[in-house]
Amino acid sequence: MDINREDIKHLADLSDFALPESEIDVLGRNLQDIIGYISQLEELDTDNIEPTYQVFEMENVWREDEIKSQDASREQLLALTKEEKDHQIKVPKVL
Repeated sequence: MDINREDIKHLADLSDFALPESEIDVLGRNLQDIIGYISQLEELDTDNIEPTYQVFEMENVWREDEIKSQDASREQLLALTKEEKDHQIKVPKVL
């Protein structure tokens, strides 16, 4: 796959990336090298190879949810907050 200057400019424009003219050719060569390296993977024989979904032997540990009694009451916890409204902790808006 050949990448030309117009492809590089188009990719930079799509990415909203300011790319100086002096770096277009360098980036083009780098992308060609990357694509060449990745294309080597097509030469690998992957027949009879199971896909690897996870590197480590891991499994979820499940437990039943249980309600434990707390040492503090709702009123004591609300008393520790800066602001409270309608018996709930009032926090700043996060957008």
